[in-house]
Amino acid sequence: MPALAPAAFSAFDPGALPRHVADAVWRGSEVGGAAARTVPTGFEVLDGQLPGGGWPTHSLTELLMPQAALCEWRLLGPALPAFMQSGGRVYLIAPPRPPHAAGLAQLGVPADRLVWIRASTPVDRLWVTEQIVKSDPAGVVLSWLPQARPEQIRRLQIHAQSCDAPVFLFRPAVTQHDASPAPLRVSVALAEGWNLEVRIPKRRGTSLDAPLVLSAVPGNLAMVLPPRLKSVPAPAAASVCKEVSDARALGRVAASFTARVPLSH
Repeated sequence: MPALAPAAFSAFDPGALPRHVADAVWRGSEVGGAAARTVPTGFEVLDGQLPGGGWPTHSLTELLMPQAALCEWRLLGPALPAFMQSGGRVYLIAPPRPPHAAGLAQLGVPADRLVWIRASTPVDRLWVTEQIVKSDPAGVVLSWLPQARPEQIRRLQIHAQSCDAPVFLFRPAVTQHDASPAPLRVSVALAEGWNLEVRIPKRRGTSLDAPLVLSAVPGNLAMVLPPRLKSVPAPAAASVCKEVSDARALGRVAASFTARVPLSH
């Protein structure tokens, strides 16, 4: 077999292909496009780093955080009005804190457009999330699933491909190095002042390891915030407790705790 000339290994030039073929070529070093519609995040710099220029639909997005109930609304707040266009609702599945209706109203979420679903066990959270995603609701689905396993996320991803609403799963930052079928994974943490530090460990294309710093002061607060409170130091990193991934183990812990509590008559 004759040896190939060095020129055969030169850089690939899509311009040498017919236009309709070149337009369909995607290289792994590039940020890919989106297969379905996207919703702008409200942060121009973040839109520029996401495939399709926004939060995806027909797909899962994992948001990885060092602590629950810390960055969720700061990151997603600017996109909430767009999520609720055409009568959509915000579906909250097992949030770690009760939603503050007045605060969400300031972000453009009226109380009658908010659906809060309590689910105390990992199994219930997964079941509720799956049923809502399968129903293809209008709006946005936000689900807190710290103990979800890869095969469970894969099942949700399959259902999300038929769901026109963006679906967000909130998970601990310690799961960043675990395998996940979610096509988009975004890690977010608090930075100095009112900023957020965002990384994209997984997207269609190369990962974004360098942090994006987003100015995330809520619009209604920016007008009344005094200058001395606009530049506050970043909080110390909170200790992250190891999540228990086995639902049966969680049940045993809960049972042993409640057994020591005397019942009132």
